[in-house]
Amino acid sequence: MSGTSHFDEMTIDGSCMRLPYADYAQWFDTEKSQKLLQKSAEAEALFRRTGITFSVYEDASTDERLIPFDIVPRILSSREWTRLTRGIEQRVRAINAFLWDIYHRQEIVRAGRIPLELISSNAAFLPEMIGFTPPGRIYTHIVGTDIVRTGEDDFFVLEDNARTPSGVSYMVENRETMLHMFPELFAQIRVAPVSTYPTHLRQSLAECAPLSTEGPPVIAVLTPGVLNAAYYEHSFLADQMGAELVEGRDLSVVDGRVAMRTSQGFQPIDVLYRRVDDAFIDPLNFRADSVLGVPGLLDVYRAGNITLANAPGTGIADDKAVYSYMPEIVEFYTGERPILQNVPTWRCAEADSLAYVLEHLEELVVKEVHGSGGYGMLVGPAASRKELKRFATKLKERPDNYIAQPTLALSSVPILTEHGLAPRHVDLRPFSLVSPHRIHITPGGLTRVALEEGSLVVNSSQGGGTKDTWILED
Repeated sequence: MSGTSHFDEMTIDGSCMRLPYADYAQWFDTEKSQKLLQKSAEAEALFRRTGITFSVYEDASTDERLIPFDIVPRILSSREWTRLTRGIEQRVRAINAFLWDIYHRQEIVRAGRIPLELISSNAAFLPEMIGFTPPGRIYTHIVGTDIVRTGEDDFFVLEDNARTPSGVSYMVENRETMLHMFPELFAQIRVAPVSTYPTHLRQSLAECAPLSTEGPPVIAVLTPGVLNAAYYEHSFLADQMGAELVEGRDLSVVDGRVAMRTSQGFQPIDVLYRRVDDAFIDPLNFRADSVLGVPGLLDVYRAGNITLANAPGTGIADDKAVYSYMPEIVEFYTGERPILQNVPTWRCAEADSLAYVLEHLEELVVKEVHGSGGYGMLVGPAASRKELKRFATKLKERPDNYIAQPTLALSSVPILTEHGLAPRHVDLRPFSLVSPHRIHITPGGLTRVALEEGSLVVNSSQGGGTKDTWILED
């Protein structure tokens, strides 16, 4: 799975076109490269005008950045997509069942399938959720599953984003941009639409409303505010769903309900799609210094008078140490073997694994257990001797804070450069919407691309870009 050779999603041996790309390649060959480069510049201008930016907390020199967008789509056949969605759905069901179990009877621990300390000493486990069942028994209303590919039929789940997965606005806006710039392409090639995501999101959230709801559920999106890295996405989704975008200061607990301030007085909310971390949602029950949340929100939630999406305490399901047990988790709750594989993972908290990781550090990718956005990780093959030495010290000091994985030979898809098409490594984040009645997976997802030649780091915060993801319709 590691090494320098990798699977090219567009061509076989660099010459023969793979079937999913055949029609696109035919179109591409008739286009002048200068015109396409011009279109690429137009796309950037369009994104800038629309205001699709994100913040990088660690970079004080820039307030807002534009995520680079590449106009060559990433294309999957309907057969490939069907296999992926079956695997994602199986995994999402298992995660939801796992969350219910660990906050109730903990059967998986009793059965000896995972160790108790993985739950009990986990910072993402919320004792406040013990014994409580969310409306509809749904914990993870929105899930982003990060998938990498290493071969024709080899797909691996890199991580499960079960807290507040972001990036869906890029999936929708990338498609809008492509439709705007290349309408003729979509007339020739039948691509599954992604524009219905906000409609499905609203429907899915409404289906998770508490039993106390009377009439159509009132839905709001809770944002930390304009300084948050994903603020554009929060406002985009609220706008597209026809929901209110609110901050903690707009909300109060009134007569046992969470209500938002309006010109007509306070209006109760039934479903709150919160994009604020657990620790900050309620200063009475969690961090007392939080100004982002609503005092008493958790009490209203536990009384069954509001739905929080995603439920507090779901972070344990995207903890990277828990990830390493996902094959056991899937099998335990579904009775089936996992359709999608995990990446082999060494848990550095275990002495044997730590010894192996320290010995092979230059070959591995090491990640923080609760890390995200590509921060705090080491890509062994790209690290200097000094970096490897420094990271080894960190590992010895806090082994339980890290897991390690082999450096996968990620698949590549072409990007447009001034010299024509060039391969770059990618991953894929499809989005699942979960309600008591269904799991809806939007046909596509966010393809993130490493723009530097040979780079395996695709995160936008680390210099990666995005692409439109096409799922071909039969």
